Amino acid sequence: MRIYLTDGSALSFYTAVFDAFRDKDCVLTSQEDVQLSIDSEIVKVVPDEKKCNRVRAGLDALDKGADEEILLSLRSCDPLKEQTALEYIRLIFAYKRSVKKMAHLPAVIEFNDIVSKVTGETHKLKGFLRFIESDGGTLYAPYSPDNDITDLLMPHFAARLQSEKFVIHDLKRKIAGMYNGKEWIMCEAGEAEIYLSEYERIFENLWKKYYKSVNIASRPHEKQMKGYMPVRYWKYLPEKRD
Repeated sequence: MRIYLTDGSALSFYTAVFDAFRDKDCVLTSQEDVQLSIDSEIVKVVPDEKKCNRVRAGLDALDKGADEEILLSLRSCDPLKEQTALEYIRLIFAYKRSVKKMAHLPAVIEFNDIVSKVTGETHKLKGFLRFIESDGGTLYAPYSPDNDITDLLMPHFAARLQSEKFVIHDLKRKIAGMYNGKEWIMCEAGEAEIYLSEYERIFENLWKKYYKSVNIASRPHEKQMKGYMPVRYWKYLPEKRD
């Protein structure tokens, strides 16, 4: 069995799809720690623009929206995302049309679920992401999303915070989106040491006092809170950090 190992990029993925399309007994993945069987053969995919473009052109001719959704699926933290996307692509070429609504097919269910989790987290974080003000006036939002979605969030917050400078920092992937008040870019970013502005310290203390004042100790409502705000986001809330 061949295991096609990609570098995690869309170019590498589509190249692998071209190479592995007729290899029915194969695995396509970007996970370098993939479990090997005795008869496994690792094939390290060399990105090839011509192969990539041929696959994408073929998809576009059969299903105009497929490429966009496949790119979304590749942002997922699901270790089977590439394999699932490969099976989905095979179905599109087999039926020669969109298969998105063919919910009786397991590969379609799995693919749609992966895409839904990526878009769902993006939507949630448009409301859940919290910014703090640094002493230099720049707004800073640290977070650790399940999926690679920082550049999907940047246009939304650039439109919302047009006159502000801000940074959205994905601590898990060590990348950040940076906006200077006019345009935004993506860059690599390690650990960050942020000094709060005086206004931010005062506001944070006031918010914590308010939170404690409305919280009734004898009537805990943790279950309700978890329903409104997933626990994995709590560590970035000022009222929950203590």
